[in-house]
Amino acid sequence: MKQTNIRNFSIIAHIDHGKSTLADRIMEQTDTIDKRDEQDQLLDDMSVEKQHGVTVKSRTVRNIYHADNGQDYEFNFIDTPGHVDFSYEVSKSLAATDGVLLLVDATQGVQAQTVANFRLAQENELQVLPIINKIDSPNAQVEQTEEQIRQLAPELKEADILYISAKTGLGVHEVLEAITKELPAPQGDEKLPLKALIFDSLYDSFKGVIAYIRVMDGKINTTKKLKLMAESEAMTTAEIGILTPNQLPVKEMKAGDVGYVVTGIKDPEKVRIGDTITDFDNPTSQALPGYKPAKSMVFAGIYPVGEYKELKDAIYKLKLNDSSLQITPEVSDALGAGFRGGFLGIFHLQIIKERLHDEFGVDVLTTAPNVPYRIHLKKDDQVIEVNNPVQVPEFKEIDYIEEPMFEVKIDTPNDSISDVMKIADRFKGEFINMDNGSDFVKLTYKMPLSEIAYNFFNQLKSVSHGYASMTSEFIDYEMADVVKAEILINYTHVDALTFVAHRQDVQALSQKLVEKLKYTIPRRLNPMPAQIMVEGKVVARVDIPPLRKNAAVNGKKYSASKKQALLRSQKNNKKNAARNEIQLPQKVFNSILELDD
Repeated sequence: MKQTNIRNFSIIAHIDHGKSTLADRIMEQTDTIDKRDEQDQLLDDMSVEKQHGVTVKSRTVRNIYHADNGQDYEFNFIDTPGHVDFSYEVSKSLAATDGVLLLVDATQGVQAQTVANFRLAQENELQVLPIINKIDSPNAQVEQTEEQIRQLAPELKEADILYISAKTGLGVHEVLEAITKELPAPQGDEKLPLKALIFDSLYDSFKGVIAYIRVMDGKINTTKKLKLMAESEAMTTAEIGILTPNQLPVKEMKAGDVGYVVTGIKDPEKVRIGDTITDFDNPTSQALPGYKPAKSMVFAGIYPVGEYKELKDAIYKLKLNDSSLQITPEVSDALGAGFRGGFLGIFHLQIIKERLHDEFGVDVLTTAPNVPYRIHLKKDDQVIEVNNPVQVPEFKEIDYIEEPMFEVKIDTPNDSISDVMKIADRFKGEFINMDNGSDFVKLTYKMPLSEIAYNFFNQLKSVSHGYASMTSEFIDYEMADVVKAEILINYTHVDALTFVAHRQDVQALSQKLVEKLKYTIPRRLNPMPAQIMVEGKVVARVDIPPLRKNAAVNGKKYSASKKQALLRSQKNNKKNAARNEIQLPQKVFNSILELDD
């Protein structure tokens, strides 16, 4: 295929605006998939994607389209996630494209993630093709949605907007024609030295690391010796190919093409997303800019239910396919060897846990998530940053603590403004601005990440009946009056349950938590106190009742000697139980997450 007939593009949209359905129609009308193989959301092939109804990983597929002008076009379509937690996946994909389809639901209009993704496209200087979806819905507000798109991008004329129903296929042919006419062909010179961007990767136990690439300049084939520029790692590839969406080997790829390279490298850490592949003997003089590393917003401990080695192997392979996942080994006194994971949000943490189970058969226990804090110590004006509450020093050593603050933009229907503002206030939001629209209002707040990270999004959806949406952006660290709360079960510190909270909330939170622990900590033969200590003082306590009553008075009739034997046995069991480690099932850690329910 000549370069002028190649189109590399993505679809960007807010969650549930019909992005995956439009992808299905594009593949259907370009005969990429056989009618017999057709299924809804074909590219959402992970079990977690089918279960949650969202895209969490980018997908790449080549389509051949026979246009009305009689020419064939190569469409390299890169599917992207719509959930706010996976914005990093979107930014990676856009670096490999030349244009985007901006999809907006006519029943909901322009929403927060629509705006955020559009800004990403602008930053990458991509051509934007606006599309209004679900025009056949009785709740469609097409004219209002048009106006919102024009406000978002005044340079877009009314004639530029396309109208479709991805569900029925109405207007999809016009979209395909517009892609050939409105989106640009890739700019690259196949005569220059090889320069290819790694925008994604996965691990195959037989082939090693498989890198998904966009060839910017030059050509790539299996005869050349290649080099990863960031790692200065040499490699020879036995296979290159395109994605249809299945892997299809080819002999050569040239400037403008999108496909995959089997690197043969077995160490996942050596193949980095954003790295540049070049010719070993005739390298390019300058690597591609790559990506800014994803910034973890939430941290949590990940510990194996079974063998540590199984978790270690699985989590490093998963990290290769999800470069936004940050992993550091750690050891807990209560849970043993595990990992401290950094995630883009609570939903990202949930997806990682489910993928470990579904793809690797590894069950894990995750501690309650927390956010990073910047701690200023009294000694030598030292400043440390911690992402594990256990690492927070004694209060006597601390001068003050800073927490990350975010600007939160909320789009909500007019009839939900009051309830949304109450929720924002409850989660320590500082009101900044209100921008009134015809049916939706944009509210801007400054909020602590510790408040956003837990249950805020769910509460926001609840009070707005599912219609509100939000985006957040890091501002800076600000001084906060927060304290470390340590939990003791049966007078033993349980480090994995330690948490940090605002001083004004810690008393109420602690009382709620010990009441929950009373019913979630597995009982013993003897009663156990559950205590929460803040700055050396016990602020809440409850006694976890024993597992059973005295064996000698359980309603059955025994001889005196039998009763004495039972009592001696129970006494020994109590002594042994007191020495055993406290069991911590997952529901114990979930208790901390449920404190705001």
